[in-house]
Amino acid sequence: LPGAAYIYQGEELGLPEVVDLPDDVLTDPIFRRTGSRARIRDGCRVPLPWSGQASPFGFTSGTEAARPWLPQPDWFAEYATDRALADTRSFWHLYRDGLQLRAALDQLGDGPLRWLDTQPGVLAFVRGDDLVCAVNFGTAPVPAPVDGVPLLASGPCPPGVLPGSTAAWWITGT
Repeated sequence: LPGAAYIYQGEELGLPEVVDLPDDVLTDPIFRRTGSRARIRDGCRVPLPWSGQASPFGFTSGTEAARPWLPQPDWFAEYATDRALADTRSFWHLYRDGLQLRAALDQLGDGPLRWLDTQPGVLAFVRGDDLVCAVNFGTAPVPAPVDGVPLLASGPCPPGVLPGSTAAWWITGT
């Protein structure tokens, strides 16, 4: 959607979906309507971990009356918001930096989009005349679509290289 940014609950923390919730806690109506065959949305509706080492991770007081509607797994501790804020390499900082750039760069508003020819597993395009965005969905590094150091990258991104499982933005000529 040109000019629009959407972030779903927990995405800014890099929070994976909980895929092993027991049937007796699931609340998604689709799960019930399909006779418990389709696990659709409950795994991405588990309450966010805010802080701490154990459930409810700061989401509620933790008393029985204020228990979260879906259980939070123990591994949520490593994705808690307090940890994301403290780690400058976290998804939270990546999203914050990306949103700040989005507000500052005219190329990310209205304007032309041109797809670039790339290797298999790589998606790249140019917005405006000089903003290049690329994602390497593969696991092996590939040549970057442009020279220079990216403005923003989802991981370490040396000049001239787009590592596997990495997205990056460049302004050409910088």
